[in-house]
Amino acid sequence: MRQIEQRAVQAYRDQLMKEPALVASAPGRVNLIGEHTDYNGGFVLPCAIDKRVAVAIGYGDHTQFYSVDFQERSPLHEKSEGSWADYPSGVVWAMKERGFDIPSFHGAFAGDVPLGSGLSSSAAIEAATAIALDTLFHLEIARKDLAVLCQHAENAFVGVNSGIMDQYASLLCQAGTALLIDCRSLEAKSIPFNLTRAGLTLLICDTHVSRELGATGYNARREACERAARTLGVRELRDAHLQDLDKLSGEELKRARHVITENERVLEAAQALQRQDFSAFGRLMYASHRSLRDDYEVSTPELDAFVEIALQSSALGARLTGAGFGGCALALIRSEDAGALILNVRHYFEARGFTQPEFFSFQPATGAEVVK
Repeated sequence: MRQIEQRAVQAYRDQLMKEPALVASAPGRVNLIGEHTDYNGGFVLPCAIDKRVAVAIGYGDHTQFYSVDFQERSPLHEKSEGSWADYPSGVVWAMKERGFDIPSFHGAFAGDVPLGSGLSSSAAIEAATAIALDTLFHLEIARKDLAVLCQHAENAFVGVNSGIMDQYASLLCQAGTALLIDCRSLEAKSIPFNLTRAGLTLLICDTHVSRELGATGYNARREACERAARTLGVRELRDAHLQDLDKLSGEELKRARHVITENERVLEAAQALQRQDFSAFGRLMYASHRSLRDDYEVSTPELDAFVEIALQSSALGARLTGAGFGGCALALIRSEDAGALILNVRHYFEARGFTQPEFFSFQPATGAEVVK
């Protein structure tokens, strides 16, 4: 049992003076490539990270949650209240809405997925809750269906209009693999991504740049993509081709060019990983960042600086990850070179007066599982 799962079990014991029936955990995720393609019907390529949310769970006469990280008890929410408990409450709500019987239970949560860093701690809470409830109450829901239920909880209960990627990655990923997801058909395929054997690591830089402007910018870009699709007469930009771009101009041209080329990069990246060609994969990461910077215009000076320093530090690839407007960047780098990259970035950020970033080094991890 991992340390984070032991913390959840200990919290359950401390709160209820008894042993839980079982403990489950689920990982956060990072998107390797494929940004702003999901809502255009395209492709994404995430992997799970070895940071998780665990829940110790057992039967109870009324449903109650406890968070180790927030040191807070919460009853089951009937509607979103803007707290961490919305996520397990939303999963219960979604399961009941689909006709599953969910008796009362107690759950104690502990997590080490960095909060607010774009690594999807929310999906990890949802996935851990879902697989725990599925096991405890013998619901026998397929993994993909659990992911769809979790997405529905986040969309309709919590009120966050997320795609399927986060929940799919948390529930379906396997250790040493990435997950190629078709966001239209919801088909998913495991892609080999064994970094340990290659002597590589994923280094994530959380720039701590607030994404307060992100919501407005995100919506504007999504609307531009929808206008571009209408102009081209296609259902979604996933159906458009590079030769169609001469029918567009201005903002719609730039946004569409990113989406079309990014979808191509995701498919090429999956092929590169199948060949274990990490150099080719890294070049696609750099190309993705340039497209996000220049055509989608969602980068920041801090994100650009990390990617440029990663290039100078011999990283195979680097790019912003997530929606942009702040948040995190990602580098694929030889494990022995990661420390030097961190030092170089810290020195540069300090010299420019940027907020000092935080770094996390990951290997592709296993998805949600019941461990006891």
